[in-house]
Amino acid sequence: MSLPTSPPVPIEPARGWRTFLWLWGSQALSVLGSGLTSFALNIYLTQTRYPLAEQRPELALALSVTGLGAGAAAIFGAPLAGALADRWDRRRMMLTCDLLGAALMVLGALLVASPAPPLWLLGAFTVAGGLISTFHASAFDTSYRVLLRPEQLPRANGLMQTLWTLSGLLSPALAALLIGLPALARRAGEEQATGLGAGLTAWLTRWLGGWSSGVPLAFLLDALSFAVAALIVWRLSIPTPPREDWAAGQRPSLAQDMRFGWTFLFRRPALIHLLLTFAALNLLTGGVGVLHPLLVKFTLGPDLAARGLGVEPALATLWTSLSAGGLVGGLLLSTWGGLRRRRVLGVLIPMIGAGAAHALSGVAGTLPLAAACVAFFGLMVVVLNAHSQSIWQLAVPPEMQGRVFSVRRLVAQFTLPLSVALTGALAARVAPGEVLLWSGSLAAGVAALQLLNPRLRRVEDLPSENGQGEGRQEGAQATAP
Repeated sequence: MSLPTSPPVPIEPARGWRTFLWLWGSQALSVLGSGLTSFALNIYLTQTRYPLAEQRPELALALSVTGLGAGAAAIFGAPLAGALADRWDRRRMMLTCDLLGAALMVLGALLVASPAPPLWLLGAFTVAGGLISTFHASAFDTSYRVLLRPEQLPRANGLMQTLWTLSGLLSPALAALLIGLPALARRAGEEQATGLGAGLTAWLTRWLGGWSSGVPLAFLLDALSFAVAALIVWRLSIPTPPREDWAAGQRPSLAQDMRFGWTFLFRRPALIHLLLTFAALNLLTGGVGVLHPLLVKFTLGPDLAARGLGVEPALATLWTSLSAGGLVGGLLLSTWGGLRRRRVLGVLIPMIGAGAAHALSGVAGTLPLAAACVAFFGLMVVVLNAHSQSIWQLAVPPEMQGRVFSVRRLVAQFTLPLSVALTGALAARVAPGEVLLWSGSLAAGVAALQLLNPRLRRVEDLPSENGQGEGRQEGAQATAP
């Protein structure tokens, strides 16, 4: 990848929406494929790599290493990825990440198909995947504003939220189907048929039956999704906005660009308040992955016994409800388009609702009521995320979004592992329902107090400045630079 040598020609907004839809489609394939890989890797670790009961410590370590690998890469790679997104051609950056992702998934398929790959190699695989995802996200997230008009941003953000929740619904089922294909093929191989079509079927059956597990198939399908996404991006025209400091003859170093996002935010207290509000929400509600299994097993135990349900289907019900609620929220925003003025209300009011739902899920007492609360929580999170994204996209000039958004991502994601650690420590001493009740109540209270924050209420009224300190009104330009 090389630095842009001349300012790119912006495309018309009408074509920009069509281009975004193609870009969204490429991302949809990649997100679904990544969901397949993530689920398949966990199945590989639990059923193939460490299947024995006495291997529980090794399995716990492997799940922690692979889980933290991608998260650590996202946190520590974000500043560099954001700086490079503002220095390099963003289309080429996305294209390169897609091609690297395809190659990495092929290597991953070979890795899980080998007899006993070392744990450090599996960890390195997830770190590499996390870095590729972070660099791609930095280029992708900064492309909205150069393609879309301000009033189109909430709808586009709603489409992306729909994509993430839809992946959460579909990926486990598709991955389970792929993993089970070799066993099904071996059973089907006992039946014989004649004719050309039957011959092709018999060959495919023998080929699938030769795999000991379908886990590598999920990795290969993910590689295919990356390759198709790369082909789509290669055919698109995605402008990279020219940097005003470069046009003025200034060439900041990469280290200066990595610090720029912090400088930008510290000069805008309203954006700092918005970011810290989200960091607080993530800190208070980010531990649901720890709390929901405990809630199902202990708090909802009597209700499950009365219904004749086990822990596994009950937990699946909660997680499916979360994704279903998010899907409804994404579809709602995709059709409605969200608030066009005072979008901060579209952040804080749903945040109050999300906190209240989080709290009520801890005292619901029955699985249907808890699932309803979790679904409402998922819906509210999607709505508030989409409105927040629109605020940031309009408040930060397009040529600076890579550097600023990387800091935003770092702060928000840094609180998530802290939330998991604190939640685990609390849940070991306090009933999980109580942890949900008090953490959700605090989250709702923080959001309600921010409604009284005059700086945050005016976050959309503040001027958006360029790197030279010259003010320009947020949202004044309706077309790409």
